[in-house]
Amino acid sequence: MPNPVSSILRGRQFRPGLWPTVAAAVVILTTILLGNWQARRAEFREAMQAQAAVVAQQAPLRLGRVTDITSELRYRRVMAEGEYLAARQILLDNRTYNGAAGFIVLTPLRLDDGSHVLVNRGWIAATAQHTAPPAAPPMGRVTVTGLLNQSPPSFLELQHVAPAGPVWQNLDLAEFARVSGLTLAPLVVEQATGSPDGLIRDWPAPDSGREKNVSYMWQWYSFAALAAVLWLVLNWQPRGGGEDEQ
Repeated sequence: MPNPVSSILRGRQFRPGLWPTVAAAVVILTTILLGNWQARRAEFREAMQAQAAVVAQQAPLRLGRVTDITSELRYRRVMAEGEYLAARQILLDNRTYNGAAGFIVLTPLRLDDGSHVLVNRGWIAATAQHTAPPAAPPMGRVTVTGLLNQSPPSFLELQHVAPAGPVWQNLDLAEFARVSGLTLAPLVVEQATGSPDGLIRDWPAPDSGREKNVSYMWQWYSFAALAAVLWLVLNWQPRGGGEDEQ
């Protein structure tokens, strides 16, 4: 029985062109690098999940001053006492929950040493006019329990506009410290419980998005493999007329 591959390749020779080879190399290298980047993102999210699992077993850390908080304490359960600084409360715009538009409410909590930690008090739905409903923090001394985490994810801004007023598009802790004049902790507290205030506190898991990174990783690697196969196939070109007659 004749070999079908040999039948197809008979009368052809492998003659890769310069520019198609360069284009294929660029595509293959780019897609592999993108796949590697997604793989590193998946590993990072997996590490965050492992870190969260470890610190979840530890007793809540009582916060008394900003120096108690370091970036290594991310996902650590904490308890803090102090008074909310309502005048410096901000709301992050264009944040959705279950498809509804709303705001994330962040309020500085003054600790015993006079420094502050920013508390992510939760999400609240926007009004019909897309304005923020009242979300005033409790008055007087309060006890806040929650999880230390980074500030909420930022959205892409074509041009950064210096925030003015209580409604911000994105949160940068260094910028908020400069604008507010407060000494801030490097992490925020995602509040776990609180008095009935209409705020929703449904925080994503630490490994949220890992499966998507893995899916994207294999997509990019598949594109690299496809580009390599196409380059091989398309560079088998017909021989010259004299060779075909032999």
